[in-house]
Parts: sequence; structure tokens; C-alpha cells
Amino acid sequence: MKANIINYRRGRRTQTCNQIVLTVEGVDSKEKAAQLVGKVVTWKTPAGNAISGKVSRVHGSKGAILASFYKGLPGQALGTEASVD
Repeated sequence: MKANIINYRRGRRTQTCNQIVLTVEGVDSKEKAAQLVGKVVTWKTPAGNAISGKVSRVHGSKGAILASFYKGLPGQALGTEASVD
């Protein structure tokens, strides 16, 4: 499934670079997003390397999800596509 990387998980004065907020195509409710918890998220770097993480929970009520990565994603990942398997 295709997903768009929206932003890092953040607060008013903090930013967590290894947790990413994503929206998935065709997922528009909290119930549909809850079915994706535990799936693997993969982002391809421009050099062709893959960075993978795991969907940890639902973010909000409109179908966004939160994915945790072992290593943080670079800023160039924001606004790009990732895949949820």
C-alpha cells in the first residue's frame, strides 16, 4: 500500500525524528487505520537504500498512522512516498 509521509511526531517545542506520521491511500477512518498496526513501513532513499520501521498506533481520527523507525528519517523524506506491507 502506498503511504505519504506527513511529518515527524512533534510537540510544541520538541520533535521526535524516529517517529513519523503517515497517511495511507484508501484509509480514512480510525477503524481502518487500526488494522495496519504492526505492519512494516519501508522508505527508499534517493540512493536506493531502504529504511524500515513498524506501524505503532493510530494518530487522530481521520486514518493517519504513527510509525516508529530504529533510526530517524532525514528531512528529505517528508512529503515523499513510503510503502506499508
